[in-house]
Amino acid sequence: MEEKTFTVVDEDGIEKEFEVILTFKSEDFGKSYVIYKMPDDESDEVFAAIFDEDAKDGGNLIQVESEEEWDMLEEVLEAFLDEEEE
Repeated sequence: MEEKTFTVVDEDGIEKEFEVILTFKSEDFGKSYVIYKMPDDESDEVFAAIFDEDAKDGGNLIQVESEEEWDMLEEVLEAFLDEEEE
């Protein structure tokens, strides 16, 4: 599988590269999401954000705030990881 990455510039102007695990659109919430991690990170820590595909600068990540969205994201990630193991 080809690895996809993206770069984020933090509030201090420092560029950080992340590896995309999964992107998908939720019909229930009407939003696109990205689940990602730091490349070569042994901790298995993953992050998730709403992805604004229409942004002119290549896309914006928006913080997920609702508990319902977090629950949905966990379910989607678990299902994806189960499929990858098979």
